[in-house]
Amino acid sequence: MSGVERVRTSRRRRRPFLATGALAATLVASAAGCGGSITGDQGSIAQDFELSSPQGTVRLSVGSKNFTEQQILGDITVQALEAAGAEVIDKTGLGDTEEVRLALVSGGVDLYWEYTGTGWLVHLAEPQSISDPQELYQAVAEEDLSQNGIAWLQPSTANNTYAVAVREEAAEELGIATISDLGRLIEERPEDATLCVGDEFNSRADGLPGLERHYGFEFAADKVFQISPGTVYGAVDRGETCTFGSVYRTNGRIPELDLRLLEDDNDFFASYNPSVTMREATLERYPELEDLFGSIAAQLDTETLRQLSASVEVDGQDSGRVAERWLRENGFTG
Repeated sequence: MSGVERVRTSRRRRRPFLATGALAATLVASAAGCGGSITGDQGSIAQDFELSSPQGTVRLSVGSKNFTEQQILGDITVQALEAAGAEVIDKTGLGDTEEVRLALVSGGVDLYWEYTGTGWLVHLAEPQSISDPQELYQAVAEEDLSQNGIAWLQPSTANNTYAVAVREEAAEELGIATISDLGRLIEERPEDATLCVGDEFNSRADGLPGLERHYGFEFAADKVFQISPGTVYGAVDRGETCTFGSVYRTNGRIPELDLRLLEDDNDFFASYNPSVTMREATLERYPELEDLFGSIAAQLDTETLRQLSASVEVDGQDSGRVAERWLRENGFTG
């Protein structure tokens, strides 16, 4: 669905979401630039949220990046807003990190989930990470708001940080437990120091280039294979193309394939806690959204995201159905 707009419609009656008339009116204004005629999907949120719209239709445009966890988070956002009475333009699966961020800044989408580490190290181009997750969130929220007018809502405790994975058998055979051990392997057995990486990890400062600088080693160019991020897990499990691979810590295939994550013993990888981001003007118009997504974020820990991801990537379920079930089971929809 990359780059493709999906318009959400439904005939189900939904109970509104608790907010003010001003909130509803500005929801309309914020999405006016998205264009198109949209029929709303009304639903109910089984908490203290209610949305009224005396001045017109409430519309929001929701984006996400184009990998499984982001699609699930995007679907959760779309359905929660629909259940709150909004009509949603679904732009989930829009593209990579830079594409979705540009869409937010330029007004192409109204909100999407971004990661605190990505915001700090990529969007703000800060040279050093911050080890404490809450301090990192506060820093990125303050700086992005000040510099770019982007608001960050309270993040989830889930940490979708990068990690380096290896098969258990290979780790035992090579005596590898930490990322520092990779430096020794590159020196002593370079033929076994093979790495599969996704395109973003291969080029980003918080990916391979920064990792090599931080730990003081460098993989041979012909031992690094750039492949689709979603295929890294299987490639590492098979051990044919590469022994090691860049992965997301919350991905459901890690326990399914019994992959070992190397210890980041020199603390290179930042925390990547997902947070709903939106333009400052959007949050000012309807601050009630902070309560809605704060409640949702509070229920999304690392294990939860891993299980949701596994439902899609391992069990083959549709991400929208997975999101629907999670919202219902956690009391956000009736």
